[in-house]
Amino acid sequence: MADRSGGAAMIRVAMQTLRARWVSFLGSAVALVLGVAQLAAMGLVLMTMLDLPDRPVERFAEAPAVVLPADPAWDPTRHDLGVRSLAEARGISPELHGNVAATGETVVDREFYAQPLGGSAAGVGHPWPVARFGGYQLTDGAPPAADGEIVVAGGARTGDVVTVLTANGIGEYRVSGTVDPVGWEDAVFFTEAEAARLSPRVDALVAFGPLDRLRAVVGSGAEVLTGQDRHRADASEARDREALDNTITLVPVMASVAGITAIFVVASTFAFTVIQRRREIALLRAIGATGEQVRAMVRGEALLVGAVASTAGAALGLVGAQLLADLLIDMGISPPWFEVEPSTHWTVLAPLAGAFSLGLLVALGGAMLAVRRAGRVRPIEALHEAAADDTRVTPARRLAGVAGLLCGIGWTVWIATAEPSTVLSPTTYVLSLLVPVFAAAALAPLAVRPLAKVLVRPFRRSTGPTAVLVEQSVLTSRRRSAATAAPILLTVGLTFSLLAATDSLGAARDSGLHNRIRAEFALAPEGTPGISQEVVDRVARIDGVRIAAPLLTTIYTRDEDRVDENDGLVVDPAALRHTVDLTVTGGSLDDLDSGSMVVADLWGVPAGSTVPVLMADGQQVELRVAATYRARPGEDVAYLPPRFAGTAAFARDGLARRAYISLEPGADRDAATTAIRAAVAGTGAGFRTADELAASETAYARHLTEVRQRATAVIIMLFCFIAILNTLLMATADRRRDLSVLRQVGATPGQVVRFFLAEALLVAGIGVVLAFTATAVNLAGLWGALLQLFGTAPIVVPYPAVIAVTAVSTLLAMIGTVLPVGAALRTRTRS
Repeated sequence: MADRSGGAAMIRVAMQTLRARWVSFLGSAVALVLGVAQLAAMGLVLMTMLDLPDRPVERFAEAPAVVLPADPAWDPTRHDLGVRSLAEARGISPELHGNVAATGETVVDREFYAQPLGGSAAGVGHPWPVARFGGYQLTDGAPPAADGEIVVAGGARTGDVVTVLTANGIGEYRVSGTVDPVGWEDAVFFTEAEAARLSPRVDALVAFGPLDRLRAVVGSGAEVLTGQDRHRADASEARDREALDNTITLVPVMASVAGITAIFVVASTFAFTVIQRRREIALLRAIGATGEQVRAMVRGEALLVGAVASTAGAALGLVGAQLLADLLIDMGISPPWFEVEPSTHWTVLAPLAGAFSLGLLVALGGAMLAVRRAGRVRPIEALHEAAADDTRVTPARRLAGVAGLLCGIGWTVWIATAEPSTVLSPTTYVLSLLVPVFAAAALAPLAVRPLAKVLVRPFRRSTGPTAVLVEQSVLTSRRRSAATAAPILLTVGLTFSLLAATDSLGAARDSGLHNRIRAEFALAPEGTPGISQEVVDRVARIDGVRIAAPLLTTIYTRDEDRVDENDGLVVDPAALRHTVDLTVTGGSLDDLDSGSMVVADLWGVPAGSTVPVLMADGQQVELRVAATYRARPGEDVAYLPPRFAGTAAFARDGLARRAYISLEPGADRDAATTAIRAAVAGTGAGFRTADELAASETAYARHLTEVRQRATAVIIMLFCFIAILNTLLMATADRRRDLSVLRQVGATPGQVVRFFLAEALLVAGIGVVLAFTATAVNLAGLWGALLQLFGTAPIVVPYPAVIAVTAVSTLLAMIGTVLPVGAALRTRTRS
């Protein structure tokens, strides 16, 4: 009974303490509100992915049923955009077409690259009969009646002659009619015969026969789509899937990094609040309060603050979720229609409840970890600790610091030596960057003393006692100094590590690609998705010019009961040897002929062996491995002979993504380059140097990586900036006694302000030095990994960004110091 009454009394004390020390608890509450809001917003965005609204059917909205080739075992979410299953690559077979046609009226759909010169790179061609199912209606002219006629959606008028770029080449067509443009595609409509010439694959069939008969004749190689399922035949479905995949990839990384940072900062803030009150807790112990009663008081305070702050954070997260979604849309990560709608659905309530619960647990955990030692203080020691701060570092904290140091260094060495490919995975590598930074944060109390002495040493000879006083103030309050340096350490360390790693990885990719290209010049798409074979042939006819234009295709291999797919590049063997520098690990590139291929060593297939291969157009061939070459994950393609060029139109769009150009010995350089520029004029291909090609090749991959990591860095910075200001306000507002002592010994208000500012700068300096140390460990590991992966390791330091973040962090620390000191001085003056 006594324990219950004592616990209730301590709860009442907790309520009174909240009212008396509202500034400190407000700081803890602000940190918790923002932390919970971050977690709630990101959780809502992720959970919204599980309950997305149905997208409207587009191209086949007026079709009764659509027959689409499909592989039941194929999961498109596990493959890159544009990669087709074997069934999709082959398309509708003539046999299946005949069976479906026997059930009733059937309309053939073909989808292929067709871009009016100067038009959208997303231009797509279809046979005219399929236009009506997408709601297209002629606004002028007539349907195409001859193979040289087309119908376009805007950009030209009836009777105009338009140049159209296709994978087959460059053609001139007369506009026979026009239709209103739509939002989901930029279509060009051809006659059925011309569409069949340009694209031999049949992509889908619109069927009017009875559904039961359709499903009976289709079998397992295709599926019959009706109703909402018809959207799966729309091109926008694949684009939306890629955008959502990017969102699913990015948000968990952001949530993990931001969540771990928020938990660390919030727990540290609550612990710091308790550390500030060691004198009060010690005095409570001296007047008879038991350790359990002290812990009950702290639990009560943490529960009250945690419950209110977590509720406010969850509400703020509900509002911030759509702001985060809008940010992802603006960055080109999420689709334009993506939105988070408040509701009582479990996908909304679950992340809010999770963020609330986690906030409450973090508040309790942070407070209880710090109060354990204070709760064990003996009454006789309490009076001593009421007079001076405890500068000792506990064995547990020392062990945590040493363990963090070993983990940080060990993890970095492991990445640099054993798993260098980790740096190529943004999801894994971003999280790995946290280890040295948080290790430095764990070491902070141990590092305060030596770093303070080193940083103050240059100022000891200055006139006045300020330097000595500042040094001693920091040394006699190591836990307070470490707690206030921690947000600065996290802000600068995480931002520096993320941005430097992003820029260095991009530079290494550029350098590695440049070293792999032997050719001096190249062709690259300009306003088009690729380069047609006609353009390549034009350049090949120029005297003294060699050109290799790899055509992207897909090859399929059977592995027991499943079919695996890999990228293939169709290329002329002689041109390949002169334009691309492959590190051959077995066999010889000279042995590449019409019955062989060159594969990456990652495939585990030795040179000289024979591999059964399924081609995208349905061919089944056995190819000998002429050579193997060293490749990094994601770059392990097969090089195929020209006999398979036709498969590119089935696997992809039949376009070359780039072309490498070299000049024969003795060729007239000026004449050749002039002729090349003339040959590619008006074709959608641009002539450039190999260096320019290398930069453009990695631009898209770099864009995605930079968006992911810079977005994460921005969220971390915003949260940590607030944490810096918040922590310094808390720390300084609680030091009225120090301020009073300074005034009593004769210090002027100006001297008092300068003392506190100098101390804030010293603490900021400690945080920055630790941040730079942690970043150095991260970059050392990155250097080793890049050296293994690319043979080069350019470490790029974004000096302007790092200086700006450091300056803003320091400025916020100064503001967080000046505001409470100024308020205290004004209060004292009025008194």
